[in-house]
Parts: sequence; structure tokens; C-alpha cells
Amino acid sequence: MNLKEKQLSSDKIYSGRIISLFNDKIELPDKREAYREYVKHPGGICVVPVTDDNEVLLVRQYRYPYGEEVVEIPAGKRDSREEDTLIGGKRELKEELGITADRFVFLGEFYPTPGYTDEVIYMYAAFGLHFGAPSPDDDEFVLPEKYHIDTLVDMILKGEIKDGKTQAAVLKTKILLDKKSL
Repeated sequence: MNLKEKQLSSDKIYSGRIISLFNDKIELPDKREAYREYVKHPGGICVVPVTDDNEVLLVRQYRYPYGEEVVEIPAGKRDSREEDTLIGGKRELKEELGITADRFVFLGEFYPTPGYTDEVIYMYAAFGLHFGAPSPDDDEFVLPEKYHIDTLVDMILKGEIKDGKTQAAVLKTKILLDKKSL
């Protein structure tokens, strides 16, 4: 059975600085019609910065939609869908933590919420870290934190790290480190 849904029409409901909201009329695989509300997003990049001692540098920041502080790896949105994801990853790492790195390893793509957005987050691990001064965006307030990767994995398994991209990227990095594939 072909599962593809066909777009019949599209109505842009809202357009903001980061997201646009659409309501599309679609044709289901069985030819019935339905509607899909979804968010268009330029995508994001995240980086797991790993020291020579297998410590990971993260940021703690207040996330307004959840009303709480969240610990996560450095991340941000792409400037556009055409932006090279590695360039974006290097920018976010430098902005949030003041870090540059000798080597980046692509960890894959992450679909954070495929039920209602087309956002794709591109995940990287960074090695050979060099430390400088961070330069966060004007509206960005972050506190750096550092954990050994084994401690971080335990925190993920205990539910202390709730951010999905951080969970996926850190666990992938740990597996690749254990396999000596990095």
C-alpha cells in the first residue's frame, strides 16, 4: 500500500520570525480528504562538544514553552534551509560556549516532532576543543555545565535530561566512542 498523502491546497495561517503555520487539505492513500496542520521551520543544528577526557559541555537555559530551565547541548536554528549545517554548528558552538574544534563528526538527522513540524535537526560531535569567550545572541542567557559522558548517559536514563536532541546526540556519541568509531 502506498502511504503517501497528496497536497490538494495549502493555507498559511501564520508567519513569524522562526516558524510558519499551515493548514493543508490533503488526499489520503484511500482517496478520502483530510487536513494537516503543521509548522514549517528552517531546521536546526546541535553539537556534542567532547573534551579529551570524555567530558561533554552543555548549556542550561530557560525554555519559555516549558516554564523551566533545560540542560542541553549547544544548538540553534539554521539561518536558512540553504545554510551549510556544519557552518551553523560551528557558529552555535562558538556563540554559546566560545568553543572551536579541530574535528566534527556528523551524527545524523533528528526529526523532533514529525506529527506537526517539518523541522530537521542536524547532529554533530566535536573533538579537539579550543576555548574562548562565548558571544550569545542578545536574547540568549545560558550557563555552561560539564559532565563526563558516562554521567550524562546515566542522567538521560534517569530522565534528568529531557531534551530529545541532547538525548539522541549524546547516546549516539557514547556508542560511537565505545566502538572506537570516532
